[in-house]
Amino acid sequence: MVARVNTVAFQGIDVVEVDVQVHIGGGLPSFTIVGLPDKTVAEARERVRAALAALGLALPPRRITINLSPADLVKEGSHYDLPIALGLLVAMGVIEAETMARYVALGELALDGKLTAVAGALPAAMGANARDRGLICPASCGGEAAWAGGEVLAPDSLLALINHLKGTQVLSPPMPRAAAAEGTVPDLRDIKGQETAKRALEVAAAGAHHLLMVGPPGAGKSMLAQRLPGILPPLAPAEALEVSMIHSIAGLLAEGGLSRQRPFRSPHHSASMPALIGGGLRAKPGEISLSHLGVLFLDELPEFARAALEALRQPLESGRAVVARANAHITYPARVQLIAAMNPCRCGYLDDPGQACGRAPKCAIEYQSKISGPLFDRIDLHVDVPAVTAADLSLPPPAESSADVAARVARARTVQAERVKALPEAQRPRTNAELDGELLEEMAAPEPAGRKLLTDAAERLKLSARGYHRVLRVARTLADLDGAATVARVHVAEALSYRRIALPR
Repeated sequence: MVARVNTVAFQGIDVVEVDVQVHIGGGLPSFTIVGLPDKTVAEARERVRAALAALGLALPPRRITINLSPADLVKEGSHYDLPIALGLLVAMGVIEAETMARYVALGELALDGKLTAVAGALPAAMGANARDRGLICPASCGGEAAWAGGEVLAPDSLLALINHLKGTQVLSPPMPRAAAAEGTVPDLRDIKGQETAKRALEVAAAGAHHLLMVGPPGAGKSMLAQRLPGILPPLAPAEALEVSMIHSIAGLLAEGGLSRQRPFRSPHHSASMPALIGGGLRAKPGEISLSHLGVLFLDELPEFARAALEALRQPLESGRAVVARANAHITYPARVQLIAAMNPCRCGYLDDPGQACGRAPKCAIEYQSKISGPLFDRIDLHVDVPAVTAADLSLPPPAESSADVAARVARARTVQAERVKALPEAQRPRTNAELDGELLEEMAAPEPAGRKLLTDAAERLKLSARGYHRVLRVARTLADLDGAATVARVHVAEALSYRRIALPR
């Protein structure tokens, strides 16, 4: 007889069914796991043996074979402990096979039989619910799994699960858990001066546009970026679930709770290409996927490795990060808003005659050479952030707070959502930054005077087709902020003022 228990493997955020098959037969005593297990899965036999011993159950002195089917799929992670243990219990007659057929199980076993948290409980629960099955997971993962709906069993130990399945104990269903509110988000009132940069930040937030800030050290570029989350609207429930699935796969859901706050990721400039795009031994999501539907802030942009920056080009355009390896080809969602900051040169004082480097302009050319033209062309808004003067610092705090700006951003986002409401959901762009093709030409068509200005500027500035369309998207966002139904000449003019052909040298 072969006992079977359902579990899952993960390929990106996609769930693949895995059939854990347990056979106890004659022969010399052994315990073998087959089906391309990695080192973590192979070590499960020791954890399972100890956990069963802690319950007073001994494995029979026979030949035990565990097959993880499909056998040509690499099995990674510690979440196979629980289904292997349950398969053994079914084979030993402790649990009924019909009972286990109704569930998908995943969880890591401690040596004393306790269940510890594993990554991927949320997508596993959604996959199980789609197949009309319940989910068995550790208690610490129950809060996130409950968001998928359906039946969820979240015991804290293997013993509690056995008692529930045998009817001697009843497990309470877990409740959906929300993440604890994070600390206070910095307010735009803290920034004195920099009115042009604040305006660009508001436009970027309203349309989810990419933004590059260039200025000397201490001008406030990082401060501005850190205040962007305070003016962004919260995630919609469906978006929160989408973002949480990626964080669940990465094991980054704090205490298994879901949050409606948009992700804000700020990797150090020493980050490698796999850290930014995704990959590594287990093809985990990178920073660009962990900031899906949120903000990816790259401070000191030219200090990042050139290969890592060039790898951003395709995800920024397509909204997907494709991790192609010899043993894996995985796609993660990566629709992010890129906010970048940089100095104009290595010393940072290119435009200051009193502090300028003696190697200018060669210093600036070498420093900026890591920012390629194609990457630069993909950024919608380019804004200079000059040094703040002592007179600005002595002024009282600005009257306008992040809440005031957030209200205008929310109104603009609402206008964008209403404009595409009649479209099928699969074709519906979330923001102006996602407008493309005929939809862009229809919804961002400028008035005749604005179109003439854009055409003349495109010819004089030698704008690429991508640059032309990005100006249109920004102009549409500016019109939304003004409450205008059509894109006027003034909106095109302001959008063009944020479009630069090259960095200052």
